Amino acid sequence: MSKKQFKTEVSDLLNLIIHSLYSNKEIFLRELISNASDAIDKLKYLSLVDGPLKGFSFDPVIDITFDSEAKTLTIKDNGIGMDEKDLNDNLGTIASSGTKKFLANLTDDDKKDSNLIGQFGVGFYAAFMVASKVEVISRKAGCDEAFRWESEGKSSYSVEPSERDGQGTTIILHLNEEGEEYAGRYRLESLIKKYSDHVAYPIYLEYDQESYTDEKDSEGNPIKKTEHKREQINSASALWRRNKSDIKDEEYKEFYKNNCFDSEDPLFYLHTHAEGATEYTTLFFIPAKAPFDMNYADYRSGVKLYVKRVYITDDDKELLPTYLRFVRGVIDSEDLPLNVSREILQENRIMSAIRNGSVKKLLSEFKKISENNPELYDKFIREYNRPLKEGLYSDYANRDTLLELVRYKSNEVEGFTSLKAYKERMKEGQKAIYYITGGKESILRNSPLLASYKKKGYEVLIMDDDIDEIVISMVGEYQELPLKAINKSGAMDDIKEEKSEEEKKNDTSLVERFKALLGDRVKDVVASDRLVDTPAVIVMDENDPSWQMQRLMKQMGQGADMPEVKPIFEINPESELVKKAEGLDDESAKKLASVLLDGAYLAEGIMPTDPAAYTRNVAELLSK
Repeated sequence: MSKKQFKTEVSDLLNLIIHSLYSNKEIFLRELISNASDAIDKLKYLSLVDGPLKGFSFDPVIDITFDSEAKTLTIKDNGIGMDEKDLNDNLGTIASSGTKKFLANLTDDDKKDSNLIGQFGVGFYAAFMVASKVEVISRKAGCDEAFRWESEGKSSYSVEPSERDGQGTTIILHLNEEGEEYAGRYRLESLIKKYSDHVAYPIYLEYDQESYTDEKDSEGNPIKKTEHKREQINSASALWRRNKSDIKDEEYKEFYKNNCFDSEDPLFYLHTHAEGATEYTTLFFIPAKAPFDMNYADYRSGVKLYVKRVYITDDDKELLPTYLRFVRGVIDSEDLPLNVSREILQENRIMSAIRNGSVKKLLSEFKKISENNPELYDKFIREYNRPLKEGLYSDYANRDTLLELVRYKSNEVEGFTSLKAYKERMKEGQKAIYYITGGKESILRNSPLLASYKKKGYEVLIMDDDIDEIVISMVGEYQELPLKAINKSGAMDDIKEEKSEEEKKNDTSLVERFKALLGDRVKDVVASDRLVDTPAVIVMDENDPSWQMQRLMKQMGQGADMPEVKPIFEINPESELVKKAEGLDDESAKKLASVLLDGAYLAEGIMPTDPAAYTRNVAELLSK
């Protein structure tokens, strides 16, 4: 028997499960039964489509037995099974890099939260919460050889040849002191009903039942007899196929927790049945908290596809668009072929109709909640506002609906606001929706550009999501109102004040002076009509990317060949500091102009190109 070391991330996961998430240990049975159901799903599918296992005959079943004296618990299925390579790949490492990242980023406080166990579905390894040793005996369908995997859940495991009658997997848990309670009929029966009642295959519990006969022994005592029983515990019905009116709210919630690996109730759910040219059923859930891998490129899809109740896949990102990747649940089609592949799914007319219909149903439900239950919608938007914004960029067909769903912060109202609500609050005569992008909320809220808009009574939306600028520039307008960034040159004309000829002449003189002083450090210098207490700011030309956009492009590897983008320097002609530039000698004036420009960079949260020169110039000017 050769020992093999667990991959580092498996050891980390085992340590987390055993030592930090122990309070929720009873879910181990749910996880193991779920794995058994998945294994049967896979074999059932392969028996129906072309391939070496087509026509493979078996009666799907999950058997659970226990031995209270030996302190063992056994979960047995007759699903697809595993060979030696599968055992190493599936039980020796973690395939999802998202899970690896999640584990790496956990804080000490996170590790004390037992609810985390549902966020990434700990699966097989949950067994080590209740077992000091786990044995797995498995035989892959179509193979003659069986293999035995064994581990004590520490640093290593072993795999060796074994024997098993027929395909499938047997898991034997050698229960530890804390796990002894699970070697009893009533505890197991209650957990199967609680967590696995809706598993589509029968789950049998085997046990010995003692009773007394009418006969008496030689001393006149009733004779005891032991009867071996095997009873089906679960209902084995697919919840989503039942009539909505027959399903209780608690049943939906339990189904979600048990099938989507979450310990919290869903935020809300949506159960629909579509008939007509395409017939399908969907049961979608919105998690109360965003899935941990929602913002990872290799996120795992949370929707399972069935065809006539036959499980097809839970790992296809074509089932729903990427911006709805947080949705969990089931799609069950009556019309798709059983041998539908990932490539076929991408182009299949029926799947396209199901996908489009599902998206419209989900967005319609979001809209209904936003109108009828603002408190619930606020919880939803705090978790899923960002992916909805991605939809504005990627889903043109539903952009108008998404524009009603996304929310933004504002300099005028608490929390989040919709574009519709902004429009209703607009001041008479206002001709655009104003917003500011470019970084952290605190920096944007303190931008000197806001003062003049506030003075005019114009509300400004605070767009601090890293994707806001990309998305909003694609949208362009809302209900025929242009969307204008106040930190770009295009919004300056909206608040211009009429000036006398003398004021215009003075502005021109100051602008020319600063142009000469700053040279090619700026794209242009303009006199501002919107600065109140601030001497100067930097803004971007309407057609140039902002600083944040430039950073994003560089992070994505797209900014290497981008030419340097210079700002427009907007000066306040009423500022005493700006006026001083005309009375100073060229050397001092150049230092003043440089300090004002570098200060404008700092106000935007951007480090000046030469911090040492900035510090030196400030010191020299202060000394004078």
